Amino acid sequence: MKTLEKISAFTGRYMALIVLAAAALSLFVPRAALWVQTGWVNYLLMLVMFGMGLTLSWADLAGVFKKPGYVALGCAAQFTIMPLLAFTLGKAFSLDTALLAGVILVGTCPGGTASNVITYLSKGDVALSVGMTSVNTLLAPVLTPAITWLLLRTSVSVDVWGMFWSIVQVVILPIGAGLVIRRFFGRFTESAVRVLPMVSVIAICLIVMAVVSHNAERILTTGAVVFAVVILHNLLGYACGYGLGKVLKLDLPKRKALCVEIGMQNSGLAVSLAASAFPGLAMAAVPGAIFSVWHNLSGAVLAGFFRRRE
Repeated sequence: MKTLEKISAFTGRYMALIVLAAAALSLFVPRAALWVQTGWVNYLLMLVMFGMGLTLSWADLAGVFKKPGYVALGCAAQFTIMPLLAFTLGKAFSLDTALLAGVILVGTCPGGTASNVITYLSKGDVALSVGMTSVNTLLAPVLTPAITWLLLRTSVSVDVWGMFWSIVQVVILPIGAGLVIRRFFGRFTESAVRVLPMVSVIAICLIVMAVVSHNAERILTTGAVVFAVVILHNLLGYACGYGLGKVLKLDLPKRKALCVEIGMQNSGLAVSLAASAFPGLAMAAVPGAIFSVWHNLSGAVLAGFFRRRE
């Protein structure tokens, strides 16, 4: 067990480099990673969220919803800051119609479950992060198409029931299972939590490999401009989230959660929506695919920075 704990500590410390290596392999030698199927992504996220549940208590979650103002703040910031940043950057860099549509779609999607993982690795307020992600995702069937239409004057078809069931499967059920096991099997939980960073890093690497390897050709044919827009979108989202938390004098764990939740998007949802929302614009899926890789890399670096601050 001690060997696993050492490996887990190592992977947590060097997460950014490990994820970068997985992304590079998937991008330049996609055949080496095509065995990781995109259909695995939800199951990998479920595994990670189960681990998050092992680190939480019922009191943690109850505390979040006793003060819903923090969750409301995160939701309001999520659906204003990221869409406006996407629109502004897309116009500033004169993106063509397809790429502009893709960037805005990324901006109007809710925060992804990856934000919960990065918040955990950052030693942030995981309960608040999970609360914001859950509420954001439940609001997304209404707000994602509405905001996208306002910015693009284009309607986006969203499967309301599909999104609802997705958040139940990927977030609520696994976390609930983790909470129950922690409540009744405390000794097991204490041992399991020590290796969670390793499990999380492996899961994130597999998710990146699935997304990149199956979209490698389109990513490589995209110009440097869209990479710059995606990177700026993510980094400015982090900066706005952290800055907002500091202005409002939130404690450090809450600032970390807000920073990560706003900066990281459910880019996998953006990729899947692009095909149905913009059937004539194949390149609209590319910003979401690039964002999927980049925000995991930047999130890993951010987590390392925040952990060192501790």
